[in-house]
Amino acid sequence: MASPSEHKKRIAILGGGPSGLFLYKRFLDSGQTNLIIDIFEAGDRLGPGMPYSSLGANVEHVTNVSANEIPELVITLQEWIKTLSTPALEKFGVDKEKFHEYKVIPRLLFGQYLEAQFTLLREKAEKAGLSTFIHFKSRVTDIIDLPEKKIIQVEVNGKNAGEFDFAIMSTGHVWPQDNQGFIQRYFTSPYPPAKLNMHFDHAVAIRGGSLTATDAVRTLARQHGVFEQQPPHRLSYRPHGHAENFKIVMHSRHGFLPCIRFHLEDPHLSKEALLGNDDIARHMQENGGFLSLDFIFEKDFKESFRTKDPEFYAYIREMTLEDFVAAMMGMRENVDPFTLFKLEYAEASASIQRKRSIYWKEMLAILSFAINYPAKHLSAEDMLRLQHVLLPLISTVIAFIPQGSCDELIALHEAGRLELVAVNHDSHIEKNEQDGGIVYHYVNESGSMQKTPYKTYIDCIGQPHLSIQEFPFKSLIKSGTVSQARLRFRDTRHAESLKKNGNTDITSGADGEYYLDVPGLSITDDFAAISTEGTPSHRIYIMAVPYIGGYNPDYSGLDFCEEASGIITRKILLSLSGQETGARKCN
Repeated sequence: MASPSEHKKRIAILGGGPSGLFLYKRFLDSGQTNLIIDIFEAGDRLGPGMPYSSLGANVEHVTNVSANEIPELVITLQEWIKTLSTPALEKFGVDKEKFHEYKVIPRLLFGQYLEAQFTLLREKAEKAGLSTFIHFKSRVTDIIDLPEKKIIQVEVNGKNAGEFDFAIMSTGHVWPQDNQGFIQRYFTSPYPPAKLNMHFDHAVAIRGGSLTATDAVRTLARQHGVFEQQPPHRLSYRPHGHAENFKIVMHSRHGFLPCIRFHLEDPHLSKEALLGNDDIARHMQENGGFLSLDFIFEKDFKESFRTKDPEFYAYIREMTLEDFVAAMMGMRENVDPFTLFKLEYAEASASIQRKRSIYWKEMLAILSFAINYPAKHLSAEDMLRLQHVLLPLISTVIAFIPQGSCDELIALHEAGRLELVAVNHDSHIEKNEQDGGIVYHYVNESGSMQKTPYKTYIDCIGQPHLSIQEFPFKSLIKSGTVSQARLRFRDTRHAESLKKNGNTDITSGADGEYYLDVPGLSITDDFAAISTEGTPSHRIYIMAVPYIGGYNPDYSGLDFCEEASGIITRKILLSLSGQETGARKCN
């Protein structure tokens, strides 16, 4: 059994996917050799995680980031592609001679790249003298905090796997399995995609219209027909004989398809002009301890257009957040979704060809990235505005669906095999436990209530924000080491009104204030767990996004992995050097 060394500090990284990869790289790059790193991985590979392995992808699924958008690892994707043989690339349709940094690639191939980077990091660690222990097929079942000993115990399959000075949760995606297998043809997610290898000679209902839904569409399309290239550059779809009645019906809030990849001026979604920690701290001090959503919107979004796009700045200068979202949504709501999709396809293609950004969309992505980390300091009122006003626009605009996926969606629609239905906020699913499938209840664009039965249903709204009750490490809940994420209301009367009208997420604190419970666990700015007594942990850090969705309502894939890993490792290394500083907690 491993135990902390008197001279070396033992760090447990729980999860060996992309987050674990960046954590490991950060510790290695620090040059510290007084560490022992243990990586616990439920599978048998390091690097791919769920999105870039067979758990989350087939050959047809591609990344939504190109080579130039990937945070720095050991070698670039472009350099790695050149090391592969032609036969190894042919099955993925990649030509190394034509590959360049603006290309997207199949996710399974990208998973191999991440795995190769982990191997290179381990080789570098061995040469540098950084001790590393890899535990494959090791699903962590519990974490026990032992504050009196200042250590953490990690359990794997119910057995003690070691004692550590620090533990970092980087366990990746978690998909619910509540009805799958109990109700025929009812899928709570499209992952792993192999489970969709079936024939459906009927309409298939999909909930959602973004990247997760696109994954399901691409898989289903290949089970029921073939795509054919037509001259000069047009794709068509021909269904198989057994799929005469097959079609896909996507149900999307507001009836939107995702926006399309365009040229990013800043491919890593980071701007030096963004508000820094000192700016945010100063503003909070002047604003009753709260971060204002309007302040972030003004400084991190609107101000950026003064010099970059003066015409657009003049258009939005006097707009409130609500005005801006209404204007942008209105531009999309008044056009048939597939007509708009084709128009945006042409706009995105021109952007890539000219290497010129669609600046307002890029800045919206940067705003989403910028607001993610300090969102825990919003008032409850502003968090509700973020959830109900801004995030619906962000989730539509910054999906950045690749062009190849667009071609397939358009071909399916033109073949009469893909339809998009706009559903309202109150839409819901009635499960058909006896015969399988569901009945979809929603109000259509004409205001009429619809009840449409489907024999097959796939939930594709993406990674859900999980509650503290769904947190797998029950000892941490029992001991009070972790706590419910919540935000304080600024206006007591507003909170009372919402509670009176049926909002069950509003609770009263011992301090007499009202709080809004948000999904998952409370964490500091450094991703340290916060106890039920309000004390930050010095040993446990949580960057597993399904369990911190309330305080980190949006995240940007690999950019999140890079940023969060840097914050956590910096905090741990500072604490080891005796330079630890306090992190802001929520109100």
